[in-house]
Amino acid sequence: MSLGIKIYIDADGCPVKEETYKVAIRYQIPVIVVANKALHIPFHPLLSMQVVSQGADEADNWIADNIQTDEICITTDIPLADRCLKKSARVLGARGDEFTEDMIGEAMATRELMKHLRELGEVKGGPAPLEKRDRSNFLSSLDRIIQSIKRKKS
Repeated sequence: MSLGIKIYIDADGCPVKEETYKVAIRYQIPVIVVANKALHIPFHPLLSMQVVSQGADEADNWIADNIQTDEICITTDIPLADRCLKKSARVLGARGDEFTEDMIGEAMATRELMKHLRELGEVKGGPAPLEKRDRSNFLSSLDRIIQSIKRKKS
């Protein structure tokens, strides 16, 4: 039942790796976990670890260079999402929100605004922790994206 696609996980700080593994194994889709250091991943022939050089954007660069049309990137990194969308890949955030061409410009602008506000000391901290509802949304969205790709490829 292989769809001939892969799922790439921008792994540093990704809170939904386990959920991704379960869905990918069910659909028989290979998963590549990309990070600057080796992370523990379950032993399974569909799951692999890609260790990249140290550096702020090395994992992002590797994913953007390797992802193909209709493959899936799991990330919360908005610039990486933008790069993957430009290659006609699908991009899903950890809370289950799919990045699309229609919203990525606004997301990039909001990111820059928040960065500026943090630099000024107006905003502190990062996003709220993931809740059960977020994990459920993520699972539903990942399943929906895979089904959409499956329909497109059949």
